[in-house]
Amino acid sequence: MEIVSDKPVVMSFTDHDPSGGAGIQADVETLFSMGCHCSSIATAITAQDTWEHKDSFLTSPAVLIEQARAILEDMHVAA
Repeated sequence: MEIVSDKPVVMSFTDHDPSGGAGIQADVETLFSMGCHCSSIATAITAQDTWEHKDSFLTSPAVLIEQARAILEDMHVAA
């Protein structure tokens, strides 16, 4: 199934920030505003709010590789 038609695909390696101030959500919004499709590779899940980072739960290297490989085998990544 083709998700992206004419938008350049940008692969982003970043964490999940539940406050939305950084990480996956911020990258998606920024790249969308620039006319790109963001393909996010989740490097960690964080416990944080807008004031304080409380904890991080890192993604294993094997899962990072599998996430990236799945996208690279399926989509033409421009950056």
